[in-house]
Amino acid sequence: MDKRKVVAAYRCGFITLQECAQILGLDSLQVKGIMENPDLAGSNKSQAKQQTVGS
Repeated sequence: MDKRKVVAAYRCGFITLQECAQILGLDSLQVKGIMENPDLAGSNKSQAKQQTVGS
């Protein structure tokens, strides 16, 4: 399963933090930390930057 889809489902409220962590194989606190850190969460800015650099 695509991990980005799991994170998106959590952000949309389709799954709980615990379910998200279980699917990703992480601890709930780790997932919470990832969500709070935009560099790790893959915000739109960092994705755009990666696409520009990678092109």
